[in-house]
Amino acid sequence: WMGIKTQKCPLDLWVYQEIIHEVRPDFIIECGSLYGGSALFLASMCDLVGSGRVISIDVMPYFRPKHRRINYILGDSTAPDIVESIRKEIGGTVMAILDSAHDKGHVLDELWAYAPMVTSYLIVEDTNVNGHPVLPDFGPGPMEAVEQFLAENDEFERDESREKFLLSFNPGGWLRRRNA
Repeated sequence: WMGIKTQKCPLDLWVYQEIIHEVRPDFIIECGSLYGGSALFLASMCDLVGSGRVISIDVMPYFRPKHRRINYILGDSTAPDIVESIRKEIGGTVMAILDSAHDKGHVLDELWAYAPMVTSYLIVEDTNVNGHPVLPDFGPGPMEAVEQFLAENDEFERDESREKFLLSFNPGGWLRRRNA
């Protein structure tokens, strides 16, 4: 996005802009910044709708693009001090995008950490790995975390309407808070 690597499916980015337009989040929590391309995309969409801030967390200290709507946090997205500092900073309409470590345990920890803060969408990226349908030998990952989370939490449901373009890196990972 604007010259910065995003490592996202363009069709998923299209869906993100639709959600941002519909929901008009005050905060977007992004777990997994990498090079900052997706944070820049999200901030650009917030510019277009005239509201919103992005809080992007990553363990690696890469150079990332600056934008007035982005706050980068260096550290583990599941570290209690980071989760608590984000909880204190946010308010209003909140969505979250989970795209850091992809093993089931880490994703499940993120789901439980950020779900209480989310008022709209909680999106789990890369649910397509471990044979869903790619990388069949990956091992339990995001999809398995989503399945366990939904079995133990009735506050969220899958929003399959977000998979309308026939290709998504997040099949079954578009979660919406019920009654949102």
